[in-house]
Parts: sequence; structure tokens; C-alpha cells
Amino acid sequence: MSASVPVTDASFDADVLKSELPVLVDFWAPWCGPCRLVGPVVDEIAEQYKGQVKVVKVNTDENPNTASNYGIRSIPTLMIFKDGQKVGTIVGAVPKTTLATTLEQHI
Repeated sequence: MSASVPVTDASFDADVLKSELPVLVDFWAPWCGPCRLVGPVVDEIAEQYKGQVKVVKVNTDENPNTASNYGIRSIPTLMIFKDGQKVGTIVGAVPKTTLATTLEQHI
């Protein structure tokens, strides 16, 4: 079972912007090859930082408004939100160490 939670245009505000914890958002789509590569890494991060960080996924095909609001032009794009603000962005499939290092700056 995936450790990350699917989020929609309708639930983004409540699930991400109003979260008590920092949130890692994975913007992805089912047809995207690099997204499939980064998916398991995101799930590992979700397990590793359980209780410290909330990890969610936004399918950009099904939730175009959220993707558009945050200017998502290429996927995968990973964004870190803290206290309702975007504090970090990683574009493309990156190694787990890169993702962990970026995330730790905001925990």
C-alpha cells in the first residue's frame, strides 16, 4: 500500500495548505515515465518521515486547477509546503538523497 495520500483540486486546501505538518506534494500523471520512477522514492520518503511530514500526490490530469495554480509545466514536480506556503520545489526524477536533503531543510 502506498504511504502517500491522493489529493484533489477540492481537497488541496484542507489537505495541504491547512496541514499542521510540512507537506510534500508529488504532482504526477499515470502516463509519465519519470513519475513512475520517482513514485517509489516518494513512498519511501513518506515512510521515513512518517509523523514529521505529510506526503500527498496530485494527479495533474484529474486535477488541472491545482497544477495550473502552481504553474506546473513539467512532471514530476515535487513541492514542499509549510504553514500554507510553498517553500521548496524539485522538478524531475531525483535521487532519494536529494529529496531527503531538500525536505530536511523545511522540517
